[in-house]
Amino acid sequence: MAVTAQMVKDLRELTGAGMMDCKNTLTETDGNIEKAIELLREKGLAKAAKKAGRIATEGLVRAAFKADGSKAAIVEVNSETDFVAKNEEFIDFVQKLAELALDAPSDDMEAFMASPYEGEGTVRDALNVKIAKIGENLNIRRFEKFSKPGVVYAGYIHGNGKIGVIVGLETDATVSDIQIVGKDVAMQVASMSPRFVDESAVDPEYLAKEKEIMTQLVLNEGKKADMVDRIVEGKLKKEIKEVCLIEQKFVKNGDVTVCQYVADAGKAMGKNMKVDSFVRYEVGEGIEKKEEDFAAEVAKQISQQ
Repeated sequence: MAVTAQMVKDLRELTGAGMMDCKNTLTETDGNIEKAIELLREKGLAKAAKKAGRIATEGLVRAAFKADGSKAAIVEVNSETDFVAKNEEFIDFVQKLAELALDAPSDDMEAFMASPYEGEGTVRDALNVKIAKIGENLNIRRFEKFSKPGVVYAGYIHGNGKIGVIVGLETDATVSDIQIVGKDVAMQVASMSPRFVDESAVDPEYLAKEKEIMTQLVLNEGKKADMVDRIVEGKLKKEIKEVCLIEQKFVKNGDVTVCQYVADAGKAMGKNMKVDSFVRYEVGEGIEKKEEDFAAEVAKQISQQ
């Protein structure tokens, strides 16, 4: 596959590696971005890349909560332009969907689309009405709902809806008690993008892949064979602290971990408290939008007139 300038640009944005390193690695991997990312990391030329891909679509994330914090839901709806994402009618629509998701019977999107939407038939009917009225293609991309006994939910919306986070705290405290702690932890998730709650939740496939990459990196650095396992183990431990929420340094106080902050906050109010779960939605993550060459598009239109 021919390596294009756009491919090099994309790989550089994803990894922070040099332009020529990106070009050469793409050539070596026949244009495969994922393989190129891994190879750059093995060579020590890239940071851990965000494999979800670059953020490329517009829209909003909104969350809703039961008054007592026993249920929570989050939804992402995409639009074609940021202008529409700031439209009050669109904002209200997305918030209404989040509230409907609270009582959805499951996380199945088809069932949700077929569920009633007050005054407009189904959710799908309401979406079609909004598409016709607003004049842009809209897409209800995903939603999740949460309800677990003994868990109280709180959240945080960042950037007017570009990022949304829900955090579940296992505690016997009330929703009013945990609002500050819940928001603090949700802001941590928004800013630091952890992948897992704790080490026990780490995906074995993720861990195996990271070990493989780090082993190759250490070997490429010329370390002695009898030292490789020990060095890789140390690197993995460091990686786990970065990708596991409760192991991360708390952004508001780097002297404690998130786990310590939550436990101390619970102790201060005489309640047990620990992080049970979290979800983080960022608008458009994992979706690539075709970048149009505006000049070429204008020239094309002129030639057709």
